[in-house]
Amino acid sequence: MAGPAKSAPAAGAAPAAFEQLVLFDGVCGFCDWLVRFLIAHDAAARLRFAPLQGETAADLRARHPEIPADLETMVYVDARGGGERVYLRSEAALRVLGELAGGWRRLAWLLSLPRPLRDLGYRLLVRVRYRLFGRLDTCRVPGPAERARFLP
Repeated sequence: MAGPAKSAPAAGAAPAAFEQLVLFDGVCGFCDWLVRFLIAHDAAARLRFAPLQGETAADLRARHPEIPADLETMVYVDARGGGERVYLRSEAALRVLGELAGGWRRLAWLLSLPRPLRDLGYRLLVRVRYRLFGRLDTCRVPGPAERARFLP
């Protein structure tokens, strides 16, 4: 993929319920940890979250065929300014970190590295994530304070 996919909302479509959305594997222990980390470090509470196994992800896949059906990629959808820009794998992770306050934003410089190199590291982590961090029986249930940040 040469760059982010850009598309306008379909005619008659409801406006997005988010401006910035992270799609994650809802049964991956690492992904669950990552979502908790992002919530803790997103002081402005701009990021929204949805499992790749859910309705929101299915709706996005219908609009963006570049979003794979498998669970081996993190997806970041930026809907600020109209349209939706979709980022996958290492680009998604680094762009999300770039949205956080503090030192995490500094890691966005890694976007200047060639995508194949960045994605190699990303794919290596994906291969071992269940072994290292476990697999959950079900998607996480957000607590009352987090509920508004999650989409189905």
